[in-house]
Amino acid sequence: MALAIFDLDHTLLSGDSDHAWGQYLVDQGLVDAEVHKFRNDHFYEQYKAGTLDIHEYLAFALKPLLDYPLEQMLAAREAFLNDRILPLITQKSRDLIARHKEQGDDLLIITATNGFVTYPIASLLGIDQIIAPHPEVIDGQYTGKTVGIPSFQHGKVTRLNDWLAEHGKSLEGAWFYSDSHNDLPLLRLVANPVAVDPDATLLAEANSKGWPVISLRD
Repeated sequence: MALAIFDLDHTLLSGDSDHAWGQYLVDQGLVDAEVHKFRNDHFYEQYKAGTLDIHEYLAFALKPLLDYPLEQMLAAREAFLNDRILPLITQKSRDLIARHKEQGDDLLIITATNGFVTYPIASLLGIDQIIAPHPEVIDGQYTGKTVGIPSFQHGKVTRLNDWLAEHGKSLEGAWFYSDSHNDLPLLRLVANPVAVDPDATLLAEANSKGWPVISLRD
């Protein structure tokens, strides 16, 4: 039994939940369409380029939680999951998750997308454990801030090490599935790194290191 770690966006999902949530808010008229779409697309391009300021992005992504009653945002999230996320979960992703469960592996999602968006997605995928930027809540209200180090780039390694210590687990024989060069710090740590529909930088690294390259797209 080993630890099977999964990136979320463009790995288990055939799209980006973070960007999709921002677009959903635009489509529902909950944010200024022109400004929000421009910034959402801009941050997404920075992410792909590996130049994203994760703190700046998280502040942008969490701001709508301050602008509306929590009940309204929870209802919007539920509709978003049904309309935009479920279609992004392929049978190949479900089969991969099932295979690791059958092997008795411990399953963990680690993502840079904030927990308001991703905690329920982990539940949809049948994975109980998730590491994500955790939105701060004080007196039942989101503050627009996150708690601790964001799980992005080297921050994923830091957060994972904390999780391993907390749960008494190790990386012995661990798997990590990811599409992004942003995850190279963690991919280089595990015994079984797997590139999933990788970007060009990750594909080059995988080919040079002899890592498996797979697709989870239907």
